[in-house]
Amino acid sequence: MDAISFGKAGLGGWRASVADAVAGPVARRAPVTDDQVRAAVGALFLALSVTYVVSSVKRLAAR
Repeated sequence: MDAISFGKAGLGGWRASVADAVAGPVARRAPVTDDQVRAAVGALFLALSVTYVVSSVKRLAAR
């Protein structure tokens, strides 16, 4: 599994729409491809989801 595939795993539904909306403009201004921008956005959403789940489990375990 490469980094782009990993990042794209975090995209689905509205998250994919957000990634599609920002991929073009960012890729035109930075030395990256559309796919790399989508992967970065997907990785960000995936990390935020994991953080949310971990904090929820910690709160549950504290009870």
